[in-house]
Amino acid sequence: MHQAWAAPTVFLLAFGESLAFISLLIPAWGALVAIGALIGVSGISFYPVWIAGGFGAALGDWVSYWFGFRYKEQVAQIWPLSKFPHILPCGEAFVQKWGVPSIFIGRFFGPLRASVPLAAGIFEMPYWSFQIANFVSALVWSAVLLLFGDVLAKITEWLWRTV
Repeated sequence: MHQAWAAPTVFLLAFGESLAFISLLIPAWGALVAIGALIGVSGISFYPVWIAGGFGAALGDWVSYWFGFRYKEQVAQIWPLSKFPHILPCGEAFVQKWGVPSIFIGRFFGPLRASVPLAAGIFEMPYWSFQIANFVSALVWSAVLLLFGDVLAKITEWLWRTV
């Protein structure tokens, strides 16, 4: 991957992975881990890619929150959520139980990642509480995926040379 394309690519992947409707169809977290593996071996700078991933993920959740806030329960009728009727009730129950921390926790669990921001919007979670949890969790999530890929690449390289 070329240095100039790394950050925009990660931004788009993280945005898609965090956008409620797209993340159900195309799980991009594996691509983000793979890009993390390329960071160490290709000389791509970590920080711009990390920030791009964090902002892409935060924007995806922000749009999902807005959709839930604007369209309320009608979002369950929109494809692809209409094909996965169990996802939104799970997100709703999770948000009701955990409140603001659900934004942080939900970011790290695939099925919840698609529904928690929608549910937060539907239940009108306070905007700034949502956004603070959204941006902090997005930056942590982006770092975890990218660093996980980098560590996997280093372990694989070490094993390749050792064995």
